[in-house]
Amino acid sequence: MNFKATAFLLATALGGLGLPATAQEISWDLANEYGQSSIMGVGDEAFIKAVDELSGGTIKITAHYDGSIGYKSVDQFDAVGDGAIQIADTVMGAVAGIEPIFLLSSLPFIAGSDADAKLLWEVGRPHYEEVFAKHNQVLLWATPWPPSGIWANSPITSQEELAALKIRAWDPSGVRTMSNAGANAVQISWADTVPQLASGAINAVLTSADGGVSVKFWEFLNNFTAVNYSMALNMTHMNKDAFDSLTPEQQKIVLDAAEIASEAAWAELGKRVAKNYEDMRANNVTITESVSPEFRAALVAAGEQVYTDWLAKTGATGQEILDTYRSRQAK
Repeated sequence: MNFKATAFLLATALGGLGLPATAQEISWDLANEYGQSSIMGVGDEAFIKAVDELSGGTIKITAHYDGSIGYKSVDQFDAVGDGAIQIADTVMGAVAGIEPIFLLSSLPFIAGSDADAKLLWEVGRPHYEEVFAKHNQVLLWATPWPPSGIWANSPITSQEELAALKIRAWDPSGVRTMSNAGANAVQISWADTVPQLASGAINAVLTSADGGVSVKFWEFLNNFTAVNYSMALNMTHMNKDAFDSLTPEQQKIVLDAAEIASEAAWAELGKRVAKNYEDMRANNVTITESVSPEFRAALVAAGEQVYTDWLAKTGATGQEILDTYRSRQAK
């Protein structure tokens, strides 16, 4: 085989692995269990566009929404670490079994506003970055979910009404809290939620208005109760080997694009609730925008064991995060 043929085959192989090669386009895949129209999709699309523009078209990223690449959130973490895919946008509660720090953003009632959610992310970020690095990954940015509530076929404003539900939660925190409050709660991945609703296996879902709108929950459920359970985070993370293979200039492009995506996602948060409610009402969904202090107090009490269990696993690090968050929140 002559030199030119050998060089061509080497460049082709490197490009296929997502590694830089002279005059060779880099191609990566980005996995996301959620849809392109979700708030996660907004951040992903901003990132893809920014990388394309900043790299002059030499770095191409293909997004695979709705789990279409074959991975659920619980699988994406290891898939990125192992290099099976280069990038993923993953709901963190789904991988809390791998690293308990990932449950932080969906601890019950920890963040009551957009500002709280952003502060909690900023306090936790250095700890998240350490954990991703330990698993051969680079944390790029986080996308906040709008406040989560209960999708059902009637308003859920008491523990008696909650007891009638077989409700999907996205992580162990939600399962424990809803179960303690009296519901029959099960952990189900997002990709499996609509099929479970369609089959009648569940009759309620703990998620945001945004999540429900993105897959038209009104085809199955006609009520949403805004209990503001949490404002969980998705995080977009990249295989570290792929990142390290880039030139310093290319690494800067990726990190700059991640900052653009982060700004787009957090800016979108402020618009989402009003737009979601508009879409829901247009599709005959009844929205209960607040619950009684008594019911909320019962839900908060039901979640206390989640904090105890989480601190038992995270130890001094978890306590330090909560203390720092509470201290900065009070200022």
